Amino acid sequence: MNYPRIISQSLDIPLKKVENTIDLLAEGATIPFIARYRKEATGSLDEVQLAAIQQELKKLIELDKRRETVLHTIEELGKMTPELRSRIENCWDPIELEDIYLPYKPKRKTRASMAREKGLEPLATLIFEQKNQSAEQLAKPYLNDEVPTIEDALQGARDIIAEWISEDEQVRQKVRHAFRKGAQISSKLVRGKDEEGAKYQDYFAFSEPLKNCPSHRLLAMRRGEDEGLLRITIEPEAEEVLYRLEQFLLRSNGDCTKQVKEALHDCYDRLLSPSIETEFRNEAKEKADAEAINIFVDNLRQLLLAPPLGQFRVMGIDPGFRTGCKVVMLNEFGDLLHNTVIYPHPPNSDEYMARRILQDNVDKYRINAIAIGNGTAGRETLDLCKDIVFSRPVNIFLVSEAGASIYSASSVAREEFPDLDLTVRGAISIGRRLMDPLAELVKLDPKSIGVGQYQHDVNQVKLKESLDRTVESCVNSVGVNLNTASKHLLNYVSGLGPSLAQNIVNYRAANGEFKTRQQLKKVARMGEKAFEQCAGFLRIRDAENPLDNSAVHPESYVIVEKMAKDLGVKVPDLVADATLRQQIDPKKYVTEKVGLPTLTDILKELEKPGLDPRGEAKSFSFANVHSVEDLTVGMVLPGIVTNVTAFGAFVDIGVKQDGLVHVSQLSNKYVRNPADVVFLNQEVSVRVVEIDLKRKRIQLTMKDLS
Repeated sequence: MNYPRIISQSLDIPLKKVENTIDLLAEGATIPFIARYRKEATGSLDEVQLAAIQQELKKLIELDKRRETVLHTIEELGKMTPELRSRIENCWDPIELEDIYLPYKPKRKTRASMAREKGLEPLATLIFEQKNQSAEQLAKPYLNDEVPTIEDALQGARDIIAEWISEDEQVRQKVRHAFRKGAQISSKLVRGKDEEGAKYQDYFAFSEPLKNCPSHRLLAMRRGEDEGLLRITIEPEAEEVLYRLEQFLLRSNGDCTKQVKEALHDCYDRLLSPSIETEFRNEAKEKADAEAINIFVDNLRQLLLAPPLGQFRVMGIDPGFRTGCKVVMLNEFGDLLHNTVIYPHPPNSDEYMARRILQDNVDKYRINAIAIGNGTAGRETLDLCKDIVFSRPVNIFLVSEAGASIYSASSVAREEFPDLDLTVRGAISIGRRLMDPLAELVKLDPKSIGVGQYQHDVNQVKLKESLDRTVESCVNSVGVNLNTASKHLLNYVSGLGPSLAQNIVNYRAANGEFKTRQQLKKVARMGEKAFEQCAGFLRIRDAENPLDNSAVHPESYVIVEKMAKDLGVKVPDLVADATLRQQIDPKKYVTEKVGLPTLTDILKELEKPGLDPRGEAKSFSFANVHSVEDLTVGMVLPGIVTNVTAFGAFVDIGVKQDGLVHVSQLSNKYVRNPADVVFLNQEVSVRVVEIDLKRKRIQLTMKDLS
């Protein structure tokens, strides 16, 4: 099996690292576990590299399955030769494999197959030899009831020749080369769709080199095509391609060569060009999908790793006008204490009572912070709360409520709060998002969070795989509180999954809080392998052994204990005293299985066991603008980045409609990738460049602003 060697060459990763990674994956190890706890085996490959190895391995396995189908089919046809078998068995390019297979591939009825049934293949062979003979004279012996005229005979022969040309590997490679070098992607409006297709007016008569077409533009055009509004073509200059093919295939100026030339032109228009165009369509789509998915993944990671407020008492508010603002009080564990409704905004405008209710509840439930959803009436509710004098210090935050309504109606929310109204569930989710964005957002389908571009147009299987892997990576990089985590959060911990996550929750409910990580082994169906994979990512606060609240894996406790023993102290002393840790020489503890990478990680973790790597939540203040009508060109305003795409960044400036900073306006310097300059939830200063009141579009710039 050549998998490791092929992957090593493809990804430019040393062979031994690839071999060890594949072995670990085969043993059931997860990517977060391998990245964190098997650095000696992989040479400290990161999660991105490990995932790439996993993806390449999957592709090669799928290619092998396809190879078996090809070999079996050709064997059944009785056309297998030793040379052909060798070519197929040593082919690791899926396109090349399909080219080899094409002449043998079962086909539906074609013009060529019908010509063969009429006995015209020998005629096609004679003509394709291009000897100095009359094509009509060659055709005469093939006339019969099914082939009444010479033209019928020649047409049948040309159909067979056209199919031969289309299945020729060298011909297909030449056409691919022409597409790769000079293919243009063009789009035009479908006749009669002017009004319906207005949103695609930029693409009514559009053309550019395919290799220059950015992912967002390609996906936009494809969406227009899928909606029946645009027609897209991808092709190089046909005359140039045909000239190259004529040079390759035509051998003289004789009568037979003219027939071959005619067959070639028919082949290109009818068979070759559509076939290779489909390849390039798929290739371009795959590339665009990958770029769009990467953008989504980057945004999702930033959103999931947003700083949490932590375990404080929070008031969550889901704002609204006519239906009022739903208000909930949550304790430091996110449990619901009380809920109510206030009507401070039109049409009720009972601001006095709203202020009283908020003041009383902040006082009664000892609220530390207020989380306000940033949707309808969000700014108005934020201004109201900031104007209230509370009896205790209260921090006020505007929280993204993207996907909150989807959560409210989900089976997860119904299971958590079966007796509560949807809007109350939404307010709880908003409050919990402030306390711990990661713990709350894992309950949602990542696609519903809305921080990508064209997420409904990309390959949904690949999107789900990438997003799930991102959620898993984020959960494990932060670590999970074993005694408070929901089953939804535990589900993403390395080595667990839905069944074990539920079993942990059940064990906790029956036996109380976990005191040690070793107790995990008492959980139903928690085997040694699952324990190995999950234990290092689960934290127990205030545990007797401080290592149980760290990223130090239980398999390495013995190393830390040896370090402490050598210094004549206990493990808690080692954690508490930096001067003791400075006396440790990690090289003294290197073994065959444990190297400096793991020992370095252990020492770093001893400095800050249980520390959340996400930082602390900060509140943000908008300028005194509330609607698009309040804006004027030239205004400089503070804002929050809400989405990053391939063509720029969307920024919330507090007017209910996000403004766009085009990629060309992100910096005074040239920016190729917006993610190099901005990130989700970043606080930025922007200047208003253009306001379109009719379409409620706001164009912003960050140029000349620090």
